[in-house]
Amino acid sequence: MIGTRGSPEERALATGTLRQGVLSLDFSFRGGSYDFRRLGPGEVSDFYPRGRPDAGYVYLPPPALGDGWRTGTLEEVGLSRDSIARWMRAIVAAPDDSLATPRIHAILIARHGKLVLEEYFHGGSRERPHDTRSAAKSLTTTLVGAAIHAGVPLRAASLVYQVMNGGAFPAGLEPRKRALTLEHLLTMGSGFDCDDADPRSPGGEETMLDQEEQPDYYRFTLDLGMARDPGARSVYCSVQPNLAGGVLSRAAGRPLPELMHDLVAEPLQISRYWMMLTPTGDAYMGGGVRFLPRDFMKLGELYLREGRWNGRQVLSADWARCATSPLVALGDIRYGYLWWVIEYPWRGRTLRGWFAAGNGGQMVMAVPELDLVVATYGGSYADGRATIGIQRSAVPHLLPAIQ
Repeated sequence: MIGTRGSPEERALATGTLRQGVLSLDFSFRGGSYDFRRLGPGEVSDFYPRGRPDAGYVYLPPPALGDGWRTGTLEEVGLSRDSIARWMRAIVAAPDDSLATPRIHAILIARHGKLVLEEYFHGGSRERPHDTRSAAKSLTTTLVGAAIHAGVPLRAASLVYQVMNGGAFPAGLEPRKRALTLEHLLTMGSGFDCDDADPRSPGGEETMLDQEEQPDYYRFTLDLGMARDPGARSVYCSVQPNLAGGVLSRAAGRPLPELMHDLVAEPLQISRYWMMLTPTGDAYMGGGVRFLPRDFMKLGELYLREGRWNGRQVLSADWARCATSPLVALGDIRYGYLWWVIEYPWRGRTLRGWFAAGNGGQMVMAVPELDLVVATYGGSYADGRATIGIQRSAVPHLLPAIQ
């Protein structure tokens, strides 16, 4: 049995058994049972950030791989190698003796359009796809914006029930649902009776995924009751971006995986990715898309360049600016079109950044004034404190390195 140390009210965090040198512990909130044994001489284990408890760190610039990223060194883009190396060494040397230790899988940095840092930990690698969890919600608004730019007859003010019903409102539709727009879905302001933070919410993501009565997730969402007027308040609920994907598919007359390939993946030079499918075969746009780390980071660069990737306009500059603007309040932070917006103090002034965020430590952030993109990937799933710690510590670590 293991538990917290020094707490006046100690509690068991995990129980297990020791048999023939193998310690088996059950961490149900981390995915199940794990086996531990003493590491032999010369052996490596992903339990440690770099395979061994005594591993060191040496900076190497990212390689050019023909994936669209220009690469360079930290010094070329005005970042202190010593400062970044201290940060990386701290991660490598961090004691992993607590369940609350943030589990970082990757950190990538790009500045002035060049990828200059690409570091992996705990078995992560550039060839290993990573679950982006809810950070993929920002992919949804990217796909919508790219479709509008490509000529799909859709706009932020498009009426959801009208589009989903082939151009006419369903008979007897209540006034609040008639007023629901695509923009309301993209800002989490639909007014639906749904809240992912409330396990009792009839429209919560887990409620929808666990039920089997309605396999059509768009219909499940459209049938929800209204808790408030659209736009009255933003409440985080994953059925909203998923329904935004449905609105796009209906307007385009094409399945989302096809649109994703043609409008986002191909222009951004992304060749491998994995989308979750719903029971009816639609792509689920509430999160969970898997990308190679360098590929998902391209979303940050795309918005930093106002919708362009390597000179190609993928979505309009107006859409990119609006999506990353502080349009609404969501909890204690600002929100745009499925992008979080945050401010950092820096040298006597304030810097605005915006980021995609997902459970476990998934983040792609851009700080336009510094021409900077940073991405983190992690495995601290179901650990809110560790997730937030990974996401909120990256930029403060970076700021002192800017020369």
